[in-house]
Amino acid sequence: MAVRARWVMWAFVVVNVLIVEVLFLTAGAGKNSVLTVAKFFGLHAALLLIFQLLLVARLPWLDRRIGMDRLTSWHRWVGFGLFWTILCHAFVVVLGYAVLGDASMASTFLALAGVPASLLGMTAAALVVVVAAVSTRAVRRRLRYETWHALHMLVYLVLALTFVHQLLETTTFTSSALAFAYWWALWLGAVAALLAGRVVLPVLRNARHRFRVEAVVPEAGNVVSVYVTGRRLDRLPVRAGQFFVWRFPGHHSWWRANPFSLSAAPRGHSLRLTAKAVGDTSAGLRHLPVGSRVFLEGPYGAFTAAHRTCHGVLLVAGGVGITPIRALLEDMTGDIVVLYRVRDERDAVLLGEVRSLVASRGGRLHLLTGRTTDGARPFTPDGLRSLVPDTTQRDVYVCGPAAMTATVLASLREIGVPERQLHSERFALA
Repeated sequence: MAVRARWVMWAFVVVNVLIVEVLFLTAGAGKNSVLTVAKFFGLHAALLLIFQLLLVARLPWLDRRIGMDRLTSWHRWVGFGLFWTILCHAFVVVLGYAVLGDASMASTFLALAGVPASLLGMTAAALVVVVAAVSTRAVRRRLRYETWHALHMLVYLVLALTFVHQLLETTTFTSSALAFAYWWALWLGAVAALLAGRVVLPVLRNARHRFRVEAVVPEAGNVVSVYVTGRRLDRLPVRAGQFFVWRFPGHHSWWRANPFSLSAAPRGHSLRLTAKAVGDTSAGLRHLPVGSRVFLEGPYGAFTAAHRTCHGVLLVAGGVGITPIRALLEDMTGDIVVLYRVRDERDAVLLGEVRSLVASRGGRLHLLTGRTTDGARPFTPDGLRSLVPDTTQRDVYVCGPAAMTATVLASLREIGVPERQLHSERFALA
């Protein structure tokens, strides 16, 4: 499924890049050679922005096959490509008009700022710089998730400004009837996909199921489980291992949205999330009133049993990353091994449930404790071979902190586990 989806995506990208190249070669000439280069960057910036819309539309067909973490990773890299393309376009436009008018760059910039169409483009470029800056890892680590998410919404304003700027400025957009039809079809298709995936589908699902808080149960330490019920949940297309984007209107502000994976397999009568208090939203979960409304987006993710290829399975969890692993255990059959990494057994969330599920399936559970600084390194290639000698013959599901996940995947590749047997997802939007 994933391979087919990737081929579809690459075919879409290649076909549209070729079309844009043809449009540029046939109708991309500017008032001088420098402005022709500016048009090249502008056309490709528009195409990258459309790709961005499709990547964040959260279309179920793509998400179930590829996984949101990979789509989000592609979105990130396309975003930085868009950032540099827009900056190059803006700089070359100013340079081109400066050459055309035999004026300085500064005076040309100020003159262009007085033209409405150019001002829209400048504003969009400035907002792209802001979004790119807050998306760098160094800045992102210092921001609360809610703050980052609010600032990232500026991309929708960039979308509107860029579209109007393109309508007013780009002659390639209207160079022929075919070019006009192509650009409109591309923009309308991307916006329609975005509205369908991010607005229409969530609104319809929430209206249909009417999600409410059923119970709030404190777990070990600063971890809490929230049970959510609703109408006709047996018709909700969700699988163990997937996650939702959760909002709690009336208790938290509407813009506070967090991705939490299910910590129990959905059985048609309730959903359960289990979260550690690391931000304002997750810390406030233990105070949710029973009966309060819940607004869900999703389900998302390809971290499910549908992608299994082997009889044996190895489930690797770190910390609160046990939540989707615990849910997956309910859907798993065959030869099951679970590696659960925590600093101390007291930090092992849902340990009793995991032990019971593993025992009922005749599997093996290894609770791996200790600090890395004290020499506890179970996820080296040798460590994995020692714990699970037949790892290469298993599907491997990994969920935990980013550093741990990267270490485990690197070790698995080193010992020769085929890529098709590796399954990981970070359950995040950035």
